[in-house]
Amino acid sequence: MQPTDLSADTPMGVLLDTLPGAKRALFARYHLGGCQSCAFSNDETLAELCARSELPTHEVLEHLLASHVHDSAMLIEPAAAFSKLAKFRLIDLRTREEYEAVVIAGAEFFTQELQQQLFAGDPDTPILLYDHSGKNVLDQVAWFRGHGLKECYGLRGGIDAWSREVDSTVPRYRIELEE
Repeated sequence: MQPTDLSADTPMGVLLDTLPGAKRALFARYHLGGCQSCAFSNDETLAELCARSELPTHEVLEHLLASHVHDSAMLIEPAAAFSKLAKFRLIDLRTREEYEAVVIAGAEFFTQELQQQLFAGDPDTPILLYDHSGKNVLDQVAWFRGHGLKECYGLRGGIDAWSREVDSTVPRYRIELEE
């Protein structure tokens, strides 16, 4: 689904898949989705959430779409990242197990020590963060930028998109969670 296809009747699960930063945007402006008292289900529509929260649906949707445009500027497509890879400090945000199993060449595993180095270093150093699928990288990019690292970006689609679109020698994998 494209962002322009979203409407008041869109289920929140679809909305969150279409706009990866929507949960952060909803919480930041409206305090929705961050705790049990303001939570929503993936099956609830945007209109239902807004009605329950006494918010104008059109305003919330406009905010989410504007936030998505802002978020998109913090992401770099895999092919563009590949062409500029030499200028970036490449940081892997995944788990240690994932990093040890599959990695983009030249990436550094994100640790507390590395975080301290980055925050103490040159704030203009270009940094490219990646996770598995790109679903969580925007929150990390926003966090890094909030700490003064203004040249921080996220890899759209994560290492999975990198494997599909740039380097097929990087093995793809699925994360299976225990229930």
